Amino acid sequence: MKTVIFACVHNAGRSQMAAAFFNALADSQNARAVSAGTQPGERIHPEVQAAMAEVGIDLSGAKPQRLTDELAQGSQWLITMGCGEACPHVPGLKRDDWPLEDPKGKPVERVREIRDEVRSRVSSFLSREGWAR
Repeated sequence: MKTVIFACVHNAGRSQMAAAFFNALADSQNARAVSAGTQPGERIHPEVQAAMAEVGIDLSGAKPQRLTDELAQGSQWLITMGCGEACPHVPGLKRDDWPLEDPKGKPVERVREIRDEVRSRVSSFLSREGWAR
């Protein structure tokens, strides 16, 4: 089982969307995703929850969590979400950075655009790695 960590600073928007799309689109026998942050927020951004609900993904039970060594153990990939200098580094993991705008406080139309870009990037990644359903 391959594990991908999607990380951003607060783990309340981009990384939550990416992990949710990954787990919905991946072959669950081959790969799974988790999301985490370097400074986790208290909750998922409401505008992110609403945009994901529009595409049938419920994030109401998701909680931001800290990226720890324990969480990273056994993972193969760390994909950061455009957090610049605040992005975490985990030795030994393959790494990519997706320069995505933070959806926090954005109008719903912009959050939808970010959501759709996240979904597109996740889908491309799954195809490239051979982990899509």
